[in-house]
Amino acid sequence: MASFNRVILMGNLVGDPQVRYTPGGQAVSEVRIAVNHSWLDKQTNQRKEEATFVDVTLWGRTAEIAGEYLAKGRQVLIEGRLKLDQWDDKQTGQKRSKLSVVCENMTMLGSRQDGGGRQDGGSRGPGNSAVPASESVANYDSQEPQQSGGYEQSAPSGGEGGGDVPF
Repeated sequence: MASFNRVILMGNLVGDPQVRYTPGGQAVSEVRIAVNHSWLDKQTNQRKEEATFVDVTLWGRTAEIAGEYLAKGRQVLIEGRLKLDQWDDKQTGQKRSKLSVVCENMTMLGSRQDGGGRQDGGSRGPGNSAVPASESVANYDSQEPQQSGGYEQSAPSGGEGGGDVPF
């Protein structure tokens, strides 16, 4: 039986990406994006809006590019797959789970002035050239480190704010 696991989301970053590195040297960044949905309430004839917050994990060069060029408020298009993490809460003993997206392709939308972009004057990569707006960054090395590769995955911390990268 075939299966298909594909997610495409467009939203705004809730915070600045923080890049970390696994003991094996692989870059990883966890970001959260807000995806808005709006509709017209026919009873009140008013426009309603709700935000859904989605945790996204970026790996490899895509994580480094996000840390270098993205900031809170910046609009991005994320393509990836869903991943379910499950663990036992150490404090309550209850089983916990968290659904997140593993990014396989990221496209930066808009311009730096539209909502973020690093204002710290940091390096812009090789040749000091900026990544153009709407630049697509394919994450070809997006495979998560294997358990045997020296990276031991632990359960994310419980709580509403999501977990930190486990290292």
